[in-house]
Amino acid sequence: MATPILADSVRLADDGVHILDRRVFPARQEWVRCATVEDVARAIEAMVTQSSGPYFAALWAMVLAAREAVDRPDPLAHLRWAGERIIATRPTNNHQREAVRSVLAGADGTDLVGSVLAAARAGDRRYRARSRELGEHTAKLLPDAAAVLTHCWADLYLVGLVTAAQEMGKTLTFHCTETRPYQQGARLTAHTLAEMGVETTVITDNMGAAVLASGRIDALVTAADRVTMDGHVVNKVGTLGLAIAAHAHRVPYLAMVHAPDPLAPTAADVPIEYRAGTEVLSAVGVVDPRIRGHYPAFDVTPPRYVTTVVTDRGPFDPAALAAYHEEGP
Repeated sequence: MATPILADSVRLADDGVHILDRRVFPARQEWVRCATVEDVARAIEAMVTQSSGPYFAALWAMVLAAREAVDRPDPLAHLRWAGERIIATRPTNNHQREAVRSVLAGADGTDLVGSVLAAARAGDRRYRARSRELGEHTAKLLPDAAAVLTHCWADLYLVGLVTAAQEMGKTLTFHCTETRPYQQGARLTAHTLAEMGVETTVITDNMGAAVLASGRIDALVTAADRVTMDGHVVNKVGTLGLAIAAHAHRVPYLAMVHAPDPLAPTAADVPIEYRAGTEVLSAVGVVDPRIRGHYPAFDVTPPRYVTTVVTDRGPFDPAALAAYHEEGP
C-alpha cells in the first residue's frame, strides 16, 4: 500500500523547508517554501500545516536555525530563540515543544548543523514509530468490522490505526465530520482514508449526534492535541459535543495521544487558542461588518465522557494516566 500523501507533507531541502499547503489540499497540491525560521513560524500560524504537521515543521525549522546560526557570535542562543519562536506559534498543541526540546537536547556546539540535523531526523523517526504503536493499540480495541466516527484530522495517528487494522484483517469503515471552518475532516481525513482503501462517509458537523443515535457507530475515535494528567482531552472544537452524544448513546470514545502531558496536571494548565472570528465568517462567505465571528480552535472534554485514552504504551483509563509516566520516560 502506498504511503498517503499527507504522511510526508513537510520536507527539508537545501533551499529551506517545503510544506504541503493543507488549506487547499486535495483540490490542489501546492508546496510552500520556507527559507527561514520565521517563514516556518508564519506558515504554522497561517494553518498551512496542521495536526502533526507543525511537529515536523518544528524539527526542520531547527535545522534552518542551525544553518542560520553558523556565522553568529552565539549560535546556541540563536537556536534557543528559534525554538521559542516556533513553540509560540500554536500554544494548545505541545507537538512543537516536544520537537524543539528533543533537538536542543541533541545540539552540539562543535558541529551544530550536523548534530541538529541528526537530532531532527531522530525526532522524525521517533514520532512515526510512536504513531504506529499508538495505531496498533487502538486497532486492538475495535471490533473486526467496526464503524468509526471521527472528527477533524488525526494525521499519522489515523494512518497508524488504519494500517494496523488492515494488518490484523479488520475492515473498518469511517464517518468523518466535515470539521468547520477548515473542513479538515471532509478534505484531509476523507481523502487519506480513500487513499488507503477505506469505505468513508462525510457528514456535516451537526449530524454527529444523530449518527451516534442511529446505532450504526461502534466507536468515536479522535486524536487529542493534548491530554492532561487528570484525563481531560483537548482537541479540535466540536469534540466535546460528540463525546457527550457518544456517552448518551453508550458508544465508547477512544482518544488517541502519544502520551498524557506531565506539564499539564489539569485542563487549566492548557492554553486554548482562539483564532480570528473572521475565519469563521469567511468560510461561509459572510462579509457583513455588523456580524461577529467566534472561533475557539479547541475544546476540552472532561474525563467522564472519555472511555479510554490510548497511548503509544497502550490503553489507560482517564483516571489512571499517572501510570503512563511511572513506566519511565
